[in-house]
Amino acid sequence: MNVELKDKVAVVTGATRGCGRGIAVELGAAGATVYVTGRTTRETASPMGRTETIEETAELVDAAGGRGIPVRCDYTVVSDVDALRDRITAEHGAIDVLVDDIWGGDPFVQFGTPFWESDLDKALGVVRNGLETHLIALHRLLPLVVAKPGGLVIEVTDGDMDDYPGSVGIPYHLVKSGVRAISRALGADLTAHGYTGLAVTPGFLRSEMMMENFGVTEETWQQTTDADYRMSETPRYLGRGVAALAADPNVQRHAGKTLASWTLMREYGFTDIDGSKPDWGRWFADVHQRGLNPANVDPTPYR
Repeated sequence: MNVELKDKVAVVTGATRGCGRGIAVELGAAGATVYVTGRTTRETASPMGRTETIEETAELVDAAGGRGIPVRCDYTVVSDVDALRDRITAEHGAIDVLVDDIWGGDPFVQFGTPFWESDLDKALGVVRNGLETHLIALHRLLPLVVAKPGGLVIEVTDGDMDDYPGSVGIPYHLVKSGVRAISRALGADLTAHGYTGLAVTPGFLRSEMMMENFGVTEETWQQTTDADYRMSETPRYLGRGVAALAADPNVQRHAGKTLASWTLMREYGFTDIDGSKPDWGRWFADVHQRGLNPANVDPTPYR
């Protein structure tokens, strides 16, 4: 896949780790200048308590062939976002690609707990960190997207269906389905003015935090005892899909949709960094929706 984004300016929110980092690096690999934004720097930690930093992500963008610009920005603080907007305005005047990947809800999510038994402050923390932040980012940064023709806004969510999956809890479901709802509205509103808005989702992600949870590394993840994790993908996989969308001159045909890493792979033909093509959507349909035991199914045809 040959993707060219030279002279394009991108902003990735929540770019410290996970999908945000993978997307920023792949936009850089295509030649873009990427504003790498998030809360954790080498000097200042966020409430997430993670070690990854925006400076590290920016260095990975540089190494991939782009230009990474780390900017600390807390998207719950409007003045932080105003400062980011003003800096981009002064340095470039507009944004070609805005990727809205803010999350920060992990410390508050209570998976498996009935909502009426959950902590209300934590429930509201999920919504504030995962949904209100998207609205703040869009309100302040959309004027730079529409400052030049062809602007693209991509919301990052979890899942491509709005049916309640159970166990994740109401606040988490509200946030992720709410992000998809935002993308549908952006699809309509931006298209009317000649721009494009849509959403994307990864499959079973091999993020830094998920690998720690499973006790594996990028070198050992295939040794996991979790059958589904054999279908996992790196954050760079979705990143390559986002880069393909950003370079697609006909991207507006996707306006308002939620596109998954596997559907993007089928359309644009890219691979994950190990050369595989994980198709979590087909795996889920063939295995889980048919009630099969994942441990008894060979994942090879799905990769």
